[in-house]
Amino acid sequence: MGRRTLPRWPGMELFASAMDVPAPTPLPRVEISKLAGLVGERVRLTGWLYNKRGSKKLAFLEVRDGTGVVQCTVAQADVPDATWQAAAEVTQESALEVEGEVRAHPRRASEVELGVTSLRVTAPSVEYPISPKEHGTDFLMDHRHLWLRSRRQHAILGVRHSIVRAIRDFFDTRGFTLVDAPIFTPNACEGTSTLFETEYHGDTAYLTQSGQLYMEAAAAALGKVYCFGPTFRAEKSKTRRHLAEFWMVEPEVAFLDLDGDMQLAEDLLCAIVARVLDARRTELALLERDLAPLERVQGPFPRISYRQAIDVLREAGHDAKFGDDLGADEETLVSQRFDRPVIVHRYPSEAKAFYMKRDPTAPELALCMDVLAPEGYGEIIGGGQREDDLAALEARIDAHHLPRAAFDWYLDLRRYGSFPHAGFGLGVERTVAWLCGLPHVRETIPFPRMLNRLAP
Repeated sequence: MGRRTLPRWPGMELFASAMDVPAPTPLPRVEISKLAGLVGERVRLTGWLYNKRGSKKLAFLEVRDGTGVVQCTVAQADVPDATWQAAAEVTQESALEVEGEVRAHPRRASEVELGVTSLRVTAPSVEYPISPKEHGTDFLMDHRHLWLRSRRQHAILGVRHSIVRAIRDFFDTRGFTLVDAPIFTPNACEGTSTLFETEYHGDTAYLTQSGQLYMEAAAAALGKVYCFGPTFRAEKSKTRRHLAEFWMVEPEVAFLDLDGDMQLAEDLLCAIVARVLDARRTELALLERDLAPLERVQGPFPRISYRQAIDVLREAGHDAKFGDDLGADEETLVSQRFDRPVIVHRYPSEAKAFYMKRDPTAPELALCMDVLAPEGYGEIIGGGQREDDLAALEARIDAHHLPRAAFDWYLDLRRYGSFPHAGFGLGVERTVAWLCGLPHVRETIPFPRMLNRLAP
C-alpha cells in the first residue's frame, strides 16, 4: 500500500504554528513573609483581604496569607477595568489571588508592597461580622473562630508557637524522652474535687489534671522524661489565670533532688524567654509589650523559703501567717520585690499534695517549689521532690482519704527499686500571658474553655 497523504485545509499552517507555542508559565506563588527578598520581581499571592482603603484612582488592599500582611496597591490607570472593579467591590476576608510586582513601600523603609496587575476574587465574604471597629470581649469570644484572623491573635499564637518549640528543644537536647500520658485516668493526682468525671465502659474515669504519676513510672524506666499535653481542672473559677482546659509540660527526673529541680525550672524559663526575644520581637512590638522586664529574665533566680515569703507579705502590710496559702494577690506582692522570676520553696506539707516528700530536717515542710513570674503574673511552675518511701507514701494516701486500690500501681514504684526523683509542671497559657503581657489567659489558647464557655 502507498503512503496516505493527510488532507489539508486553509489556515492549517497557522494552526500548526500555534500548537508549537508553549502555554504561558504562571507566576510563582510566593508567601508574604518571603516578599522582602524579591523586590523587582513579579509574583502571585493567594490569601484573604484583611482591610482596604483608597481614593478615586488608587485602592490599597491589605492582604494576609497566614505568614504576614502586605499592602497591594491597585492603580486604576494601570489595570483593566475588570480588575479595578474587583478591587472596588472586594469585601473583608474574601479569598483572592493577586499578581503584581514587588517593590519598596513608599513610606516604610523596612517594608515592601505589591503593585497589582491582576486581581481575582476566588471566594467572596459576605457581611463579615468582625469589622475594624472596636468590639466587646464577649462578642469576640463568640466569634473566636474568626477573631483568630486578627493581627493581635496572630501575634499571640506566634509567640505561643515559639514557646512550645523552645520547650521541646530544651528537653530534647538535654536527653529527655517524650512520654505521652493518658487523658482518661482512674484516679486523681490531688483528689477528685477539681476533676471532670466521665463514664468509661461501666467504670468511673476522670479527665487528667496532670500526667505526673505516669511520668514517675516512666522516669524509673528512662531516667529523664517529660509529657506535654492538655490537662483539665473543674475549678469553678472565673479569674484571669484559670482555664478549664490548658496545656502543661511536666518533666520528671530520676535521682534529682529539690535543688536540682529548681535549677531545671530556672534553666527552662531562661531558654523560653531567650527564644521568644530572639524570634518574636515583631509580634511583641505589635502587642506593645515592654521588653525590659523580659530581658532581665536571666539566672540566677532569687530563691526564698515559704517562711521568708510570709515575712515579705507582712512587711508589705499583709496579715499573712504560717499555713496560709499564697493566692494571686499574695504572689503578686511577693514577686514585686524582685526584677525576675522568684522561686518560693518549702511550703507547709499539710497544704501540699500527698506525693510531696517532707523535709527530713523540718517535717512540717514539703520539699516543693513554685516559680512566680514578675509583673503580677504569679505561679507559672509548680513542682518538687516526690515521696520515695513506701510506708510514708501509704500513710499520706490514707491521710488524704484517697482509695488505696486506685494507687496500688503507683505504690509499686516504691516496692520495686524506689529512688529519689523530682519534677514540675509548667502551664503554657500562663507563660504565654506573661511573655505577651496579656491581662487574661483567654487569648493565649486558640479556643479557650472556661467556666462559662464551651463554644466555639
